[in-house]
Amino acid sequence: MGRNIHDIFVIGGGINGCGIARDAVGRGYSVALAEMNDFASGTSSGATKLIHGGLRYLEHYEFRLVRESLMEREILWAMAPHIIWPLRFVLPYHKGGIRPAWLIRLGLFLYDHLGGRKLLPPTSVLDMRRDPAGKPLKALFAKAFEYSDGWVDDARMVVLNARDAADKGATIMPRTKVVSARRENGLWHIETTDTLTGRNDSHQARMLVNAAGPWVDHVIRSAFGQNEAHHVRLVQGSHIVVKKKFDDVRAYFFQNPDNRIIFAIPYEGDFTLIGTTDRDYTADPKDVRISEEETVYLCNAASEYFKEPVRPEDIVWTYSAVRPLYDDGASKAQEATRDYVLKLEGEGAAPLLNVFGGKLTTYRRLSEHALEKIGAAIGVKGAPWTAKSHLPGGDFPVRGYETQVDKLKRRYSFLADRHARRLVRRYGTKAELLLGDAGGIDDLGRLFGGDLYEAEVTYLVEHEWARHAEDVLWRRTKDGLRLSKEQAQSLEEYMAAMPAMAG
Repeated sequence: MGRNIHDIFVIGGGINGCGIARDAVGRGYSVALAEMNDFASGTSSGATKLIHGGLRYLEHYEFRLVRESLMEREILWAMAPHIIWPLRFVLPYHKGGIRPAWLIRLGLFLYDHLGGRKLLPPTSVLDMRRDPAGKPLKALFAKAFEYSDGWVDDARMVVLNARDAADKGATIMPRTKVVSARRENGLWHIETTDTLTGRNDSHQARMLVNAAGPWVDHVIRSAFGQNEAHHVRLVQGSHIVVKKKFDDVRAYFFQNPDNRIIFAIPYEGDFTLIGTTDRDYTADPKDVRISEEETVYLCNAASEYFKEPVRPEDIVWTYSAVRPLYDDGASKAQEATRDYVLKLEGEGAAPLLNVFGGKLTTYRRLSEHALEKIGAAIGVKGAPWTAKSHLPGGDFPVRGYETQVDKLKRRYSFLADRHARRLVRRYGTKAELLLGDAGGIDDLGRLFGGDLYEAEVTYLVEHEWARHAEDVLWRRTKDGLRLSKEQAQSLEEYMAAMPAMAG
């Protein structure tokens, strides 16, 4: 592999790294990408899973970021209608709140008109004494504002970008750690180690992109030997998942007395997702876990609103991640910029692009901006193309989910409605590839629990680089919420005996 000189070598298999790799290879660059763990195993699967403009960022005057985010919502929805869909948010209001009604109205007016909204419905005002959204809440709220944003299966969005990049010719290497990167004779010489086999490899590239997320400074220090790298402010965000607190399909946006906000969102049919927290983090990102303090905070904040309190014993799952925000010197974690910063280093031969910050909603535009810098550094290839593209499985109309479910149920009449819906939500039009010639439920092989069958596990190993039960249960799917520890262990044992096949 050392003899094969790539145009671009990307470090990091989160949403930014996979998005840049996909965009670049689609323009004709030769691309390699290395991710030291599984795809989306860091920040990109630890988000609140929203495709949103960032209503609260307006308070910090981040108009450019909000406008770009708002414009991206419908572009991304059209790209991947299987894993992205519209979600209405209910923002309860009471007079003693920290934000006056006029300010909220102004913010929502800007939200509706700043960013090219075409399909998403506009803001409305609700009478909480009559609207079903008021039912699970305390009787403190006579009024609420309702607005549109979007939901995304974040980890699936990452792996589908990686899959599409590989399909277009990129060399995609999960579980591959970059040990060193040095400039020599006008090229980057990169040494990697396969973390599963221990195999070492050498690669060469004309340009290096450091999209390592929370580890971006670490890569600058360890792989490049630059000791003065302090560009990133790590902010921990934690979430709790509890059994379903309400039947409404809408989500809630709660404003807390400390000026922070949390969401309560319908999750995976049977659950409610509550988050997020915002606090500075200084330890190793791989060790991030929700703290008892954060757990208590989220339970108390949600209990201020819900009639039925949220207690720590109600929690069925938690997850936590660190956001690698560009360090702009803000005093509070929640005030640090959510915007991204791209820094190009090295004029002439062997340039380096460091990627700081970013969020799920803006990953596609971040990738386009990265390609502008890449083009300026090593020569332009191809034009921007992703705005009208589809991620794998997303090649159906933006409002065509129900039609896809009906189509799948007609072809595979043995599928339960819930199972068919879940398959279309995960795989879209690729669900038929997964199910193949199955004529009955027994043809899907062993049942591991819930509705996770051998056929789906095999598909995830062969097409989506899954190697461990955790990859399947918590990133490619969320079936970990439905499988027992014993079932998860039997899946791990089964997968350990399978050959790794994705490429």
